[in-house]
Amino acid sequence: MNSAALPELKPSHTPPTLPAAHDSDPWGWCLIIPLIFAALASVRLGTPSSPFFDEIHYLPAARDMLAALAGAEVPYANPEHPLLGKALIAAGIGIAGDNPFGWRIMSLIAGTIAVGASMRALWFASEDRFACVSFGVLLVTGFHLFVQSRIAMLDIFMVAFLAIAAWQFAGAINQPETGRRRLILTGIAIGCALGSKWNAVPMAALPGIVFFAARLTAGRRRLLLSRRGAPVPGITLVEAFVWLGILPLVTYAATFAPGYWLGNTFHPSPLLEHGLLGLHAQIIEMQQQVLSPHTYQSRWEQWASNTRGIWYLYENIDGAQRGVLLIGNPVTMIAGLAGLIWCGVVGILHSDWARRGVVIGYLVALGFWIIAPKPVQFYYHYVTPSLFLLAALALSLSDLREAGSSKLSYAVLAASVAIFAVFFPILTAAPLEGERSFEFWMWLDGWR
Repeated sequence: MNSAALPELKPSHTPPTLPAAHDSDPWGWCLIIPLIFAALASVRLGTPSSPFFDEIHYLPAARDMLAALAGAEVPYANPEHPLLGKALIAAGIGIAGDNPFGWRIMSLIAGTIAVGASMRALWFASEDRFACVSFGVLLVTGFHLFVQSRIAMLDIFMVAFLAIAAWQFAGAINQPETGRRRLILTGIAIGCALGSKWNAVPMAALPGIVFFAARLTAGRRRLLLSRRGAPVPGITLVEAFVWLGILPLVTYAATFAPGYWLGNTFHPSPLLEHGLLGLHAQIIEMQQQVLSPHTYQSRWEQWASNTRGIWYLYENIDGAQRGVLLIGNPVTMIAGLAGLIWCGVVGILHSDWARRGVVIGYLVALGFWIIAPKPVQFYYHYVTPSLFLLAALALSLSDLREAGSSKLSYAVLAASVAIFAVFFPILTAAPLEGERSFEFWMWLDGWR
């Protein structure tokens, strides 16, 4: 591809020796858009009124934690996952009651935070106002975060903490005078993401690897102790290892504290019996066990092509036929793949780290599932890769706009919103006309 044909990038991407006028920080939009998301996602949050899909696994575990806190003897439920996500679900129940709203309120809060934190991460990485705001619109209308924010599952907590980590890490690079504080927050957020669900593992290592690679390529003679150079001047590689390597592990270990505090009421308590390392050996064994084939199991290539979804719910419940379908927005999931290719080319030719970063993040997040020793996988594992996909699309739309194709950029955003509106009834368990109503939305056989 001829690099001369590429659109001129924002001033923030020009060499640092040239004067640059930056976009103004869209912090107001980073508040408004998540609030719009929260309002939309709260529609029929209490429907269905009984647990559905994987809530049947996590709600009993959360209830047992509350019962153990009250002194009752209960089993250590759902031992194949860490405790933090289940503790947050339990907190929602403790605050709002053991009812559908209480089960799901913390997921809604986590999803709202994920939208805002993701927008802030892209802003600090690119200083591109249009891309940041567009990213927010794409996240709200992209289906993944929306559906996961309305169900008591662990994935949304993992994603929220990963988004916070990305925000703080990008902020440390963009504003090195705040680097130490932001790297500490990055490490804590990474530990909490791991404490929510182990699927965070590949993303947890990425900030540390990026810091090491950037400092290594800077060619500093005192590699370990030099405070100069990218990505965060003023922070040595040794100190970065503390905040991005050791602190996440310490934070992660701390998320198991409730298992020790409640050890006398959990029977049997694997933490007290086998210790933290012994418990993890059991978790690894359970994670790798061969599960029975599932109707909605799928593979990574089906996720990327958006050709296989999951019906979280489709039955007559609460007085009507209702459904909840997890797929990706048909417009943005495909357009996002083109955005990834574009960002890869522009990132290489212009040494643009924001565009390189979203491509690397997508490949790492998706690549984990290509090699993961988990025989049965589901489309909700695509939630994290989809965030990078939409970030790439947002940056690409900004490039289109800068190249004079504003109408096309806005058309993609409008199409995303329109498709979201079309699918809204089966994202929010709205009452449907009848048992065959689902056929209206079955544009692909793999969505059935």
